[in-house]
Amino acid sequence: MNCSNCGHFNDGGKFCVKCGHKLQEEAAVSQAAAASEYQPQPQPAYAPQQPNQRVRQAKKVSKSFFSYFAEGIKNPTATAQAAGESQFVNALITVILYALSIPIMLYVGWKLLLIQFVRNMFKLPIISEELAPSDMEDFNTGADLIKATDINSIIHFNFTDFVFKQGIFIFIGLAVIIGATYVAAKFGKVDVSFKEFFSRFGTFLIIPTALLLIGLVLAFLHVEYFSYFMNFGLLSIFLVVPFTIASFKQSGTNGLDRIYSTLIVYVVITIVLTFIANGLGEEAKTIITRMGNSSELNDLF
Repeated sequence: MNCSNCGHFNDGGKFCVKCGHKLQEEAAVSQAAAASEYQPQPQPAYAPQQPNQRVRQAKKVSKSFFSYFAEGIKNPTATAQAAGESQFVNALITVILYALSIPIMLYVGWKLLLIQFVRNMFKLPIISEELAPSDMEDFNTGADLIKATDINSIIHFNFTDFVFKQGIFIFIGLAVIIGATYVAAKFGKVDVSFKEFFSRFGTFLIIPTALLLIGLVLAFLHVEYFSYFMNFGLLSIFLVVPFTIASFKQSGTNGLDRIYSTLIVYVVITIVLTFIANGLGEEAKTIITRMGNSSELNDLF
């Protein structure tokens, strides 16, 4: 180190070899100065990133819905009777799931429905008597080939166009049915708000929705029995109406009898289902037309 008295450089020792000045004091002063110059900068406190408000709200709604849906399957009557206006959002989600599961199921499983339809046609006495056993074997071979082929991409069958268009159409039909049921209940002297009535109707709709969701899973797995769950889910709407009306107490004795109000709603349901069937029938015609005009599909077979 350098001596602070004469400036001579010393390799070590306690005293300067030139002037005899004590070097240890200089070392202590240098270390103290260096320590005073180094001041560690305070580190900013880590602030964990707060989750997005919408994400938290979505998690809260989904958790509430799954609990509500599971309870509706376990105790449908008690859950429906306890459903007030606070369950309106959960009931709305159930109605949306019901409306969307049908077109998604048809989009995924329409090939299986077509195969099932043709196979049932072959079983008719008029047709089966004229068919050779080899014809049925050829059909089964072709059916297996259809199952393994992504025909949707060949005929350009658009998922978004079909599912959302038909889903909105079915949702509107459900809204009409719920509205007609509510009007019939009001004629029957049932004093209830629309939101509470909608919540109870949607809660009774949980089991039909669950049947449709099971059918949807089977359709994705290419199990032909998915159509039975679809039919049960559709026809269950005829049970939801009387259950919903009967779950409310009449505020008077001179209102419309519940049997007649239920029958009136059944007429509305029949009309709505007819419109839905016609819409799906038009889509089926479009699919068949595209299949007939597809050169890629003709080359495949």
